[in-house]
Amino acid sequence: MGALVDRRYRIDALIARGGMSAVYLGHDERLQRPVAVKVMDAAYRDDPVFLKRFEFEARAVAGLKHPGLINVYDQGIDEPVVFLVMELVEGGSLRELLRERGPMPPHAVSAVMQPVLGGLGTAHAAGLVHRDVKPENILISDDGDVKIADFGLVRAVAEAGITSASVILGTAAYLSPEQVESTKADARSDVYSAGVVMFELLTGRTPFHGDTPLGLAYARLTYDVPAPGDVVDGVPRQLDEIVLRATERNPVDRFDDGFDMARALAQAADDLDLPRFTVPAPQRSAERATAARLRRERAAQADFHRADPDRVGIGPAGTALMGGESPADRLGHNDRGHHFSSILERDDHADQDEDYGTPAFTGAGPLTVVAWLGVLIVLLGAIAATGWWIGAHLIMDL
Repeated sequence: MGALVDRRYRIDALIARGGMSAVYLGHDERLQRPVAVKVMDAAYRDDPVFLKRFEFEARAVAGLKHPGLINVYDQGIDEPVVFLVMELVEGGSLRELLRERGPMPPHAVSAVMQPVLGGLGTAHAAGLVHRDVKPENILISDDGDVKIADFGLVRAVAEAGITSASVILGTAAYLSPEQVESTKADARSDVYSAGVVMFELLTGRTPFHGDTPLGLAYARLTYDVPAPGDVVDGVPRQLDEIVLRATERNPVDRFDDGFDMARALAQAADDLDLPRFTVPAPQRSAERATAARLRRERAAQADFHRADPDRVGIGPAGTALMGGESPADRLGHNDRGHHFSSILERDDHADQDEDYGTPAFTGAGPLTVVAWLGVLIVLLGAIAATGWWIGAHLIMDL
C-alpha cells in the first residue's frame, strides 16, 4: 500500500495540487475508514507562525458540529510533513457541478446555500471566519449533502507572512471589499462572498471581471454587485434582494452573519413555495477520476503479484514500495493541491433532476444509436448490391 503518515494514515493517491497543499485519497488504518489527507506545501512547514495558527484553527474547526461543515479528524506534523485529516466526501465540488450543468433554478440555489450558510453561521457563532468562500470549497456528496471545507487555512497562511499568488488568484472573484483594502475580515466578509456565490449560481458567472486578479479584486471597491435578475430572466425578486443585501459594499448594511442570511433565504423559499430538492453531485470530477485510477492500479498490482509474487510491488500511485522511505520522500516536498476532499466513484444520481442543467454523459444516446444503425444499413445495402452484381454476371457467363 502507500506511505503512512503519523504511522496511521495511509496515502493512497494524489487528487490534485495547488498553491498551498496537496490533497490525497487516504485511509485511517486505526479506525479503518476512508479519509482525505491534506499535506501542506513545504514553504509552510518551517514557518512557526503558520504552524501555530494552523494547529489553532484545526482544533477550533474540529469542535464545530453542523451538517454543512466538513469534519476535521486530526492534524499534526510527521517530520517534515504538515498534515490535516478530514472527512471523506463522496461526490465533488460545486465548481464541478456548475461546469457540468450551468446556472441553477431558485429551488436548487436554495438547496445549496441553506447548508452552506448554516455551516458559516455555526462557525461565526464560535468566532471563526472562513475568508475563502467559493464554489471550489463547497462539496456535494452523492447523498445530496452540501458541506463547506477549508476553514481557517487562509488565516493561517495570511498570518504566516508567506505570500502565495495562487491564493489570490483563487479568491479574487469572491473577496469582500474590506479584504481587498485591508485584508481584515469578519463574519460579514463571509456573507459578502456567499452573496457572490449565490449570484454565480443564479447567473452562471461572477459579477466582476478584470484582466488581472488585482484588477478583478479592486473592481468591487468601485462597483456594486448587480441584481441577478438584471443579468438573467426569471430570478425572483426575493432572491435578488438577498444577493444585493449580502454584497453591500459597506459591511454594516449586510446580513450580520451566516445565520442571518440563512433566515432571509428560508423566508424567501417559503414565500416562493420552492420545492424541496436534493442537490446532485457532479459526475465528472477530479475525485472520481482519482478513485477510478486507484482501482485500476490496485487491480494491476494484484495481477502483477499473482504473476510473480517475489518481485517488488507497485504502489497505488504507480511507485515502487521498497520500504525505508519517509512520508516526505513518498509524498514529495513540493506538493500543492486544490481544496478538495476525495471521493469514491458512484453513479447513483446520474439521471437525477434533468430539469437542472445537462446530466453527465454516461453512454450512447438515441442520436448516436440512430447514426450507427444508418451506417449499418448502408453497409448491408452495399454488400447486397455487390452480391447481386456478382451473381448476375455468373449467370450470364453460364
